[in-house]
Amino acid sequence: MKNIQKIGFLSVLLFVISCSTKKDAFLNRNYNALTTQYNILYNGGVAFDQGLSEINLNYEDDFFELLPIEPLSFENTKFRIPILSTGAKDPGIGFDFNNKTNAKSEPEEQLTPFDIAEQKAVKAIQKHSMNINGKERNKKIDDAYLLLGKSRYYTERFIPAIDAYNYIIANYPNASLINETKIWRAKAHIRIENEELAIETLEILLRKPDLPDFIREDANTALAMAYTKLDSINTVRNYLWEATKTSKNKTQRARNLFVLGQLYSLDKIKDTASIVFKKLISFKQAPYKYKIHAAIELAKNSVSDSSSLAILERYKKLIKNRDNRPYLDEIYYQVAVLEQERDSLSLAILNYNKSLRAKNGGAKQKTYSYEQLAKIYFKELDYVTSGAYYDSILQVANNKNTLRIKRFERRAKNLSSLVKYEKNLQKNDSILILAALPKEQLEKYFQDYIDKIKKEDEELAQKKLNQISFGSSFGGGLQSTDAKGKWYFYNSQSLGFGKGEFKRVWGNRPLEDNWRISDKSILVNESNIDNDIATTIKNPRYEISTYLETVPTSAKELDSIAFDRNTALFELGLIYKEQFKNPKKAIRNLERLLVSEPDKELILPANFHLYQLYLLSGNSKATEYKNFIVNSYPDSPFSKIILNPEIELSKEKEVDEDSEVYEIAYRLYKDDFFEDAICFIDMTIPTLAEGSILVSKFELLKAYAIGKYQNKDSYITALEKVAIGYPQTEQGKKALEIMKRLK
Repeated sequence: MKNIQKIGFLSVLLFVISCSTKKDAFLNRNYNALTTQYNILYNGGVAFDQGLSEINLNYEDDFFELLPIEPLSFENTKFRIPILSTGAKDPGIGFDFNNKTNAKSEPEEQLTPFDIAEQKAVKAIQKHSMNINGKERNKKIDDAYLLLGKSRYYTERFIPAIDAYNYIIANYPNASLINETKIWRAKAHIRIENEELAIETLEILLRKPDLPDFIREDANTALAMAYTKLDSINTVRNYLWEATKTSKNKTQRARNLFVLGQLYSLDKIKDTASIVFKKLISFKQAPYKYKIHAAIELAKNSVSDSSSLAILERYKKLIKNRDNRPYLDEIYYQVAVLEQERDSLSLAILNYNKSLRAKNGGAKQKTYSYEQLAKIYFKELDYVTSGAYYDSILQVANNKNTLRIKRFERRAKNLSSLVKYEKNLQKNDSILILAALPKEQLEKYFQDYIDKIKKEDEELAQKKLNQISFGSSFGGGLQSTDAKGKWYFYNSQSLGFGKGEFKRVWGNRPLEDNWRISDKSILVNESNIDNDIATTIKNPRYEISTYLETVPTSAKELDSIAFDRNTALFELGLIYKEQFKNPKKAIRNLERLLVSEPDKELILPANFHLYQLYLLSGNSKATEYKNFIVNSYPDSPFSKIILNPEIELSKEKEVDEDSEVYEIAYRLYKDDFFEDAICFIDMTIPTLAEGSILVSKFELLKAYAIGKYQNKDSYITALEKVAIGYPQTEQGKKALEIMKRLK
C-alpha cells in the first residue's frame, strides 16, 4: 500500500515538474509543446477555420466589376493599439499581460470566431511559452503567434497583427513557418497602404532557392495585391501568371485566373483574355462559380462572328444544363449582347426579357438588362418605352448613389418630362378630334367602342364560366377544395363569380318585388310588370350618353384644351432640340404648333427655334423663318441676335433708371422678402421697354426668389421659362445650367 502511495506521489511530482515552463528539460519541452498543439491551439484553429468558412459563405463577388485578388471587404480599416505590456512572454501589441485574455471585455458569446482564436493563441503563449535565457524552448509557440497575427488580420487590426508577425521573425528565425509569416506580414502592410515595404519583403523572399510551391504561389499572389494598389497593371498580370503556374490553393488559383482574364479584357486584349478564361474553364478543380462566369466572359471577348456563333451554341448548352439555373439571368443577357452585335435586334430584345424573367435573378443584372432595352428603344426614337425601362432601373437598383445609377436617374427625369408632354399631346389631340366630329359620326364612334367592350366582357364571362365548369367536372381547376357537391350553390367559386357579375350589371339591389325596376312610380298596375325589362337599370359602360357627356362642347373648354396642346407641342420641340438632339422631331412639333394658331407669346420663340434648327442643317427654309422674325418683330432680342450673331446682350447699355429699379428688386431678394420681390418684379416688367436686357435679369431673379420658398418643381418651372424665353442671354444660359444640376 505504501509502495502505491509512493508511486502516486512520484507521478504527481513528475507531472508538476514537467508542467513548469522555467526548466529547460526534455520532459518539460515536450509536455508543453504537446499541450500547446493538441489542446489550446487545436481549439483556436477550429475557431479560426470557422471564421474563414463564414467569410467564404457570406462574401458575395460582384462579377460585373474587377474582382479583388483577396476576397475580403473591410468597411472601415481599424488600427486598434491597446496598452503595451512587458515581460518575456509578451505576445506583442494588443495583448495585456495582466489579463488572462486579450484586451477585450465582451462575453464569449459576443465574440467572433477570430476573437476566440486570438484568445486561444494568447492563452497558449501565457501558459506554455518557455522563454529561457532569451531563447524560446517550446517549438509550438511560433504557431501560436502566427495564429494570433492571422486572427488580428481578419478583425482588421493590422498594426497589432504586424507586431505579432515581427515577434516571430525576430525570435524564431529558423521556424518552419517563417516564410508563411513573412507573407502574412506583407499582406498586413498592403492593408495599411505600405505597399513598398511589402513588395521589398516579398521580392527578397522569392529569391530564396527551393521555396515550396505553396509559398511561392502565395507570395506571387500577395505581390499582385500590392501592385494592384499601385495601379501597375502589367506587373500585376505578370505576378498573377506566376501564381497560377501551380495549384496548391485551388480556390485562389481559380480566382487569380479570373482576375487575370478580367485585366486583359479591360485592356482590350481580347485574344489573351479568351485564352485565360478557357484555361479556367478547363481547370477541373476550380469552384463552379468561377468556371461559369469565365464562360460568360468569353462572350464579351469574342473577336469574330465565327467565334461569337460558337459561343452562342455553347450558351444554348449552358441554358439546358439544370446546374446553371442560378446563372440564367447572366447567360441570357450575354446571349442578348451577342445577338445585338449580330444585328439580330428582335432576338436580343427577346433574350434581355428572358434575363429579366429568370428566377433568382440579381438586382444588378436586372439593371443591365433594363439599360440595354432602354438604349435600344431610345435609339429607335421610342422615348416613351425607353423612359419606362429607365424608371425600372431606378426601381430595382439596390444602390442608387453610384455614378451609373445617377446618370440613369437624370435620363429618366428628362424622359419623364418628354413622356408627360407626349401623353398630354395625345390626350388633347384625341379630345379635339372627337369634339370636331359631327354628332352622327361621334355616336357611331362610341357605339363601335361599346360593341367592342360588350364582346370582350361576354368572352371574359364565358371564359370564367368554362373554367368553373371544367373544375366542377374534373375536381380541379377553380373548384374550391371544400365544395360539398356539384350543385352551383355548393361551389364557392361559382357562387362568388355569380355575385360579382350580378353587382357589375345591376349594382346593389334591395330584396323586394320588381327589383329590376329603378323607378317604382311607373308601376300603375300589374301589367307594367310584364314590361319591366325595358325599364331596368342600364350599365353605364354600355350607354352612348356616358361617353357623349365627356366630350367638351363649349368654346372656353375647347380653347383651354387647345392651349394645353400647343404648350405641349412647344415644350416637346424644345426637349427634342436641346436635350435629345433630335432635330426632325423638334421641327415636326414646332411647325405643327405654328399651324395650330398658338398664343402670341409662343409664335416668336417657335419661329426662332425653327430658324436655328434649319440653319444648323443647312436647309434654305432658315431664310423663311429669319425674314419672318426680322420683319414682324424687328425690335425683339431674337431679331437682334439674327442680324448680329456676335452681339452680347448682357453688355448692352442699360438705362440708369431701370438699373435703379432692378436694385430695388435685388435688395428685397437679399433681405429675404421673396414674395415681395416677386410681386415687385411682376409689376415692373410690363413697364420696361420691349427687348430690354433687364427683362431676362428680372425673370432670373424671380426664379431665384421662387426657389427660396417654393418647392423644387416650381423652381425648375421658373428656370425653364428663363432658359426657353432667353436662350442666348447670360441669364438664359445660367438658368439652363442650374436646371441641369437640379435634374
